[in-house]
Amino acid sequence: MAGVFKGLSNFEWSLFKDIFPKPPEKRERGMPHFSFHYVLNTLLYILITGCPWCDVPKGEIWAPNSSAHRWLKRWQLDGTLEALQALILGIGQDKGLINWSYGAVDGSFSPWKGRW
Repeated sequence: MAGVFKGLSNFEWSLFKDIFPKPPEKRERGMPHFSFHYVLNTLLYILITGCPWCDVPKGEIWAPNSSAHRWLKRWQLDGTLEALQALILGIGQDKGLINWSYGAVDGSFSPWKGRW
């Protein structure tokens, strides 16, 4: 079931901002880089709502899907995504929000085409 996400509050962002690498210097040409806060908003929106990349919201707290996807790939390679996941799981564990004895897997997007 898809959820609702309206963006990270400033307090929520403050929990995560130290994980991200230093933003790159401004380029001479092209659009300036989007704030990592907005990129994370966009990535979390996709994960929570289950919407496709082409349907990410537009507005002042969201990054374009192309920027969000580019940063997702970079953060996956440099370990930022793994550090973010560890922090989120740590917070959830400390607050008692995670039940480690239960798990579920959604196979609706499985690439396996075989039959039983």
